[in-house]
Amino acid sequence: ALAGAAKRVEAIYDVPFVHHATMEPMNCTAHVRPDGADVWAPTQNQGDAQKVAAQVSVLPVDQIRIHTTLSGGGFGRRLEPDFVSEAVRVSKAVGAPVKVIWSREDDMRNGFYRPTSYNRFAAALDATGRPVAWTHRIAGTPLRLKFGPLEKGIDDSLVDGAIDLPYDIPNVLVDQATLELAPVPRGPWRSVGVSHNGFVTECFLDEVAAAGGRDPFELRRELLQKKPRHLRALMMAAEKAGWGTPLPAGHGRGIALAEWGPTVCVEVAEVVVDGDGTVHVPRVTCAVDCGPAVNPGQIEAQMQGGIVFGLSAALYDEITLAGGRVVQGNFDTYPVVRMPEAPAVEVHIVPSTDPQGGTGEPGVPPIAPAVCNAIFAATGKRIRRLPIGKVMV
Repeated sequence: ALAGAAKRVEAIYDVPFVHHATMEPMNCTAHVRPDGADVWAPTQNQGDAQKVAAQVSVLPVDQIRIHTTLSGGGFGRRLEPDFVSEAVRVSKAVGAPVKVIWSREDDMRNGFYRPTSYNRFAAALDATGRPVAWTHRIAGTPLRLKFGPLEKGIDDSLVDGAIDLPYDIPNVLVDQATLELAPVPRGPWRSVGVSHNGFVTECFLDEVAAAGGRDPFELRRELLQKKPRHLRALMMAAEKAGWGTPLPAGHGRGIALAEWGPTVCVEVAEVVVDGDGTVHVPRVTCAVDCGPAVNPGQIEAQMQGGIVFGLSAALYDEITLAGGRVVQGNFDTYPVVRMPEAPAVEVHIVPSTDPQGGTGEPGVPPIAPAVCNAIFAATGKRIRRLPIGKVMV
């Protein structure tokens, strides 16, 4: 299909290590006694917290009580029990209750980072500009190896969101290679593999649309005719965002779609690009189909939070290494979106009787490609590597 194409499109995308950057740094309170231990921790993984506390204290598991506290952000970082282990170890050593609170620098430089990935794409277009073949080759640092051998050599965290494209493309090939680039601790980051594959696939689909002379929204609509749930979310997002209405010079709109479990999320970002390349995102329109909406206010809050979380990583964030350590240590070198620069986020819930899904993850993946696609619409410049700020300025 690639060989006989009317037009062929190729591109390379890569994404960096990123940190969870929770507002509350890692912390734990522990009281180890001869007859048992109590642990107070903002953990996402009570089971592993209990196991590691038992190992460190040399006490039976049934003598360890975990008290789960509210957390100032988790995003996957608090699945790891390292901060629990530290507090239990200190309490056992001193024979008294202790409270361990990491500094921001400790937190930033001792994380479990989202893996990197390097992505090579090729697509074949027919005479109408419709893609008839799609290849996506992924090389990345593995995440699942820490849990055991890979099944058939496949790390699902590297291919999730790439092997299950909703678009009607008849010939699709996705393969992956795992690379141990450095002994960098890695862990799940909000929306896991879809967070980076959503970026690269939705941006490349925009390139395919441009190469075929097609509107990005219209091409997606054509390719989603067999996916009514996705199509409804796409149509609602485009309508509410005013897709196709004129914008001033230096402004652009971009659209992107992602799926997390049963939930489908489509986002339209509106950007303004200054003369020096600084990117502003004044408005984001989101349409989400998570099945029957039990608590609309909570859905809206989760989508807003996911969008701002993903926007921070898209605009600013990258973990780099020098001299065997993480360079970034605080928010001066690892910025996050602050209130004055946060976009107005409109969340529209698609009326649905389809299976229910979560809303904590799916708001994250579409925002980076939506913004990058909007930058192309505004400037003609493609962003194939994150963060945007290091490419544009």
